[in-house]
Amino acid sequence: MDESDEERLRVLLPRLHRFARSLAGDDGADDLLQSALERALRRWDSRREEGDLQAWLFAIVYRRFVDEYQRAARWQRVRALFGLQQETAAPSAERIHGSRALLAEFRRLPHEQRALLLLISVEGLSYAEAAAALGLPVGTVMSRLSRARERLRRLGEGTTPGTPALRALP
Repeated sequence: MDESDEERLRVLLPRLHRFARSLAGDDGADDLLQSALERALRRWDSRREEGDLQAWLFAIVYRRFVDEYQRAARWQRVRALFGLQQETAAPSAERIHGSRALLAEFRRLPHEQRALLLLISVEGLSYAEAAAALGLPVGTVMSRLSRARERLRRLGEGTTPGTPALRALP
């Protein structure tokens, strides 16, 4: 890695951290980003020079999150199989206070939709760059993004697919 790569990586770090935080929450973002950066640095020489560094790094963060998400789901199935109960911890006061309605609704979206909304709407990636980062066709990115925006809008209105809207009685 040369000095220009180091500088580009340094510039991208806040955006990568924000993306990791949106996927893993405040508690897991640092670990997710560290794991992704370790993987990126180990494989730095194997990346294609003509490829976009930004898309490559976002893809690594996302893949590490999905890997950990799947690993946690398998662990929960094992715990359930043996009847082990998961410890429950009360949320901190800062977390309760810091959450806003839109963020709560945003978190209800599936992680695939959250990732797309963040990459395109917050990080400013193009559809093609987001598709490259997530390993998806551009058409799939566009349709998932449309569904994510619609679902977020419905959540904000208090209606979701499968949840009937309340009506006043005549």
